[in-house]
Parts: sequence; C-alpha cells; structure tokens
Amino acid sequence: MVNDNTLFVSVGNSATAPHQRPFSCTISPVVLFAVLDHYLRRDNKQEKVIGALLGVRSPDGTEVEIRNTFSAIYTEEDAQIVLDKEHYNNMHDLHQRVNPEEQILGWYTTGPNLTPASAPLHTVFAQDTGNFRPIHVTFDTEQLLKSDDMGVQAYTSAPVGFSTKPGDCLYLPVPCDIKYVDAERSGLDMLASAKSTESRSVSLLSDMDHLEIAIGKLQEMLQRISEYVDSVVTGKEKPNNAIGRYIMDTVSVVPKVDSASFEKMFNSHLQDLLMVVYLANMTRTQLSVAERLNLLVSN
Repeated sequence: MVNDNTLFVSVGNSATAPHQRPFSCTISPVVLFAVLDHYLRRDNKQEKVIGALLGVRSPDGTEVEIRNTFSAIYTEEDAQIVLDKEHYNNMHDLHQRVNPEEQILGWYTTGPNLTPASAPLHTVFAQDTGNFRPIHVTFDTEQLLKSDDMGVQAYTSAPVGFSTKPGDCLYLPVPCDIKYVDAERSGLDMLASAKSTESRSVSLLSDMDHLEIAIGKLQEMLQRISEYVDSVVTGKEKPNNAIGRYIMDTVSVVPKVDSASFEKMFNSHLQDLLMVVYLANMTRTQLSVAERLNLLVSN
C-alpha cells in the first residue's frame, strides 16, 4: 500500500523474489521472551511497544543473528512516533558495556502489520547500523503461539527512486527463523514442562536426571527408526528415498565400535560424571557448613 510517500510490500517470505533477499536473519528465543515481557508490562494506554534489536552480522553481511533487545520509550505526536533519544542512548551505552560485540541491527514493534509511522522511525535506527540497512521485525502477539511462523516477520528497507526525504523507502521482507542452541533448548523444554502442573512451576533436574531423559529419548528414536525400516522391508509402508538417504547418512557417521568397547567407554564416562556430581555436592556442603560457622562466629 502507498501512503505518505511510503511503500509497504506485504508479501510472505516464501514469495519473495531472489533479488529481494540481500540477507537472512535468525532470532534467539531470548528476544521473543523479552518482547513479550515488554508488551505485557506496557502502559494501558499504549497499543504497541517498540525497542531496539541487537546482535551480530557475518563478515559479508549476508547472515544476521539477533541475540538481544532492549525496550524504547516513545510518544505519539500528530500520528508520528517520537523516540526518547536520551533513554535510547543510555540503554545503548549500558548494553555496550556488557556486550561490546553486539551492535544495533534495527528495531522491533508489536502488531501484525506495517504502518506509515514506521518509516520515519526506521531512519532513526539507521543512524546506528553503519553501512548496513536496519532490520524491522514485527511481532504479532495474537498469533505468537498459534501460527507456524509465530507471528514474526522481518523486513529491510530500500530507497525509492532518487528521493532523499526521510521516510521515503520501500519495505522488503527477508527470511527469518527462530534459532536456538542446545542450552536454550534445555531451558525451553524445562519451561514447557511446567504447563502440565497446577502450580505452573517445575524444579531443576540433576545431571543424572538429564542423562536418563536423554537416553530415554534416544531409545525412543531408535525404536521408531527400527519400526519404520521393518515396515518398509515387509512392504507394509512405501519406501521414501529422502528418509532412506537421511538414515544412511546418519548411520555412516556413527563409529563402528563393538558392544564390549562401547560398554566400557560408557561406564568410564558415567563414572566421571558421577565423580563430578559427587565433588559438586561435597563443595556445596562445605560452603553451607562454612556459612553457618561464620554466622555462629559473628553472633
């Protein structure tokens, strides 16, 4: 749609032409939680919230990783969004002291659609992105847990013709995925397990409990693969070339170790893990005793 000399292209990421994909971006789950927390704590008079996106870029700028964010304060004047620059600069300076490797990548807002007020604000964040174009990410809080894309859409800007007026830009969607590491996956699984409890809380698991859960999941996956292979061999299910190649590639990277050697290595690693757990518990006990002794001496 065209409004106030600003052109907004509202097409899905899958329909984006190849020449409109200068880079792709990934978002950490920490950013989703931060945006949701900001939205839930907003003033009742505000319909949406905005903030800055921080992260790192690849040397060639083709890959962007959004790792963190901080909220921004704004006011609306004559249908325009005015950013509190003093608060923004202070938050940026504080974040640079903690994470100097992360830089401003763009900004976010809650809501399903782009608005004409986004273009002038886009130029404000463009001053801190250097030679790269800033990223604008919209979070649809109504569809965050309902749709496959979690209501997250990313855009970048491009100039329109030879216009130099702030706000004259073209918004182009870019591919955007939610990416998390193993440590974040463990935290997400822990949070998800609390939904089945009445108190909506869950206690942390020990290392042995995590090991037991991992072994159980591994056995379950191996059982599913064995049942699938048996069903294909007996003709109960039609073979799938893609699944067959994936299983073959997975099996080929597994080292060939006899059962006796594998059991010996597993027991050795298990003993090392038990020793680490034992030492950690002993250290925790010693610290607790020392703390109580200090309290007795001080009294």
